[in-house]
Amino acid sequence: MNAEQPHQFERGTDGPKVIVVGVDGSDSSLRAASYAGGLARRQRALLAVVYVQPIMATGAALGVPVADTTDEIAEGLIAEIREAAERVKGIYEVRWEFHTFRGDPYNGLVTAADELKADAVVVGASEQAGHRIVGSVAIRLVKAGRWPVTVVP
Repeated sequence: MNAEQPHQFERGTDGPKVIVVGVDGSDSSLRAASYAGGLARRQRALLAVVYVQPIMATGAALGVPVADTTDEIAEGLIAEIREAAERVKGIYEVRWEFHTFRGDPYNGLVTAADELKADAVVVGASEQAGHRIVGSVAIRLVKAGRWPVTVVP
């Protein structure tokens, strides 16, 4: 290494240290969380469970309490993850954190992966038919080419 060049942060050189998994309560996202939990356990990595709270200007304009609803979803996800962690406590030890970000799912996961210095990102396959045409969050993350991305069916 040249003494004049500053050392750059290198991700994933000894396996992932931080694995980000996106969850939204869908079956595929919960399967992704289980898969990512197994990866984190085997790699002794931190599992960062991320829920991106959607910002819905239309709902707010109609008087729908969107923030309250998404907060309830986040609380439900936290409870579900804690329950799962308790069931395997003493058998499998996984270090995990829960984070919420606001925005659309793609930009929220990009922000989360950047801020948490993710070495890998795991997401569930889209369950929406329209994504075959427009492109799913998973495809957009892969195309970004910034992290290894695993898509769990």
